[in-house]
Parts: sequence; C-alpha cells; structure tokens
Amino acid sequence: MIRAIVSDFGGVLTSPLIEVFLTYQARTGVNAEDLGKAMARAQERHGDHPLFQLERGEISEEEFGNRLQEGLRDEFDVRHLRNAYFDGLRPNARMIDYMRELRERGLRMVLCTNNVKEWEPLWRAKLPELGEIFEVVVDSAFVGTRKPEPRIFELTLERLGDGLRFDECLLVDDLQVNCDGAVALGMRAVRFEDNGQAIEAIEALIG
Repeated sequence: MIRAIVSDFGGVLTSPLIEVFLTYQARTGVNAEDLGKAMARAQERHGDHPLFQLERGEISEEEFGNRLQEGLRDEFDVRHLRNAYFDGLRPNARMIDYMRELRERGLRMVLCTNNVKEWEPLWRAKLPELGEIFEVVVDSAFVGTRKPEPRIFELTLERLGDGLRFDECLLVDDLQVNCDGAVALGMRAVRFEDNGQAIEAIEALIG
C-alpha cells in the first residue's frame, strides 16, 4: 500500500526542463552539446561531474561557472543560465492541483529535488503553494546528496518518519535514472512524461 508520494520539482511540477535549455541557447548561442562537453572536461580536471557537485552543495554557483568556462571557447556567465532557467520555468498547474488532491486524500507528501543552493529562494517563489502541499522538502544542495544516490532516499524516509518503508513510497520524477535509483531500494516509481500519463500511472499504483 502506498502511503507517501515523493515528487520531483523541475520537470514534474513545472514545464519541461528542455524548454529552459532552449531559452538559454537562444539567448547565448551556447547549446546543450557544448555545455555537456564543458562539463565532461571539468569532470576530467576535478574528478567529479560539476553539476553533481553543485547539486550536492559541494561547490558554489560561481565555482560551477568557472569550471565550465575552462571548457568553453565563448564567455560563460552562470547568471545567464540561472536567468534562462527561471524565465523559462512555468508552474504545471495540473500536477500541482493533483498533488494537493493526493494530500487531501490522506497521502504523506514530500518534495525531493536536485537543486542549487543559491537558487532556493527563486524556485520556492515560483511555486509558493508548495508549503501547503508538501510537509517535507529535501533539497540536495542542503543535504549533501542527490538523486539517484541511495542516501537522499534514505534521508527522505527519515524525515517523513512514522516508520515508513521504501515499498510504501512512490517517486514521481521525469528522469529514468532517478526512478531506477528509487526502485533499487524498493520504492515504486512513475517516470513523468506528461500529466495524463503520470496521473493514470499514479492512480493505478495507489489504488
């Protein structure tokens, strides 16, 4: 029996994140492939993926920008990425309303997000109603672990308390790798593709 819903933020409760990268590319001319190559070069130099380190709160937004700049020909300003992210991000009203409905139906609700420490006031301001829906927020940048690492899912259950087991929790996430990480621990998971598909899959699992 599912007792708790663990929802992602970006790409589930918001518009698809691909729209963010298209906005960034249109503004700067730097495409996703270029960013990917720059991140790979930074990983070679520093021993870990810079985005993963940023999302764990191990490096600052500024340091992240510096590391990507090392692998790009053109000037990289991380503020442009931040601005494109929040300008291109729109609330997904249907899923937000559905999450509120699930809470009203008695399910425990938690938000588990891979995010950036400096961005917390900005993403929370995008969806001020999150506090009414989610009793717990687990933000990777403040807990030092990120999806799909097992520790972030373990921490999520610890914060929910009430003796919840992994098999009583359902993750809703737009990335398959995060869903796979949750399932490996015994959780159920729904990969979000669109509102109709996700809601139908969630309903089937919660009965």
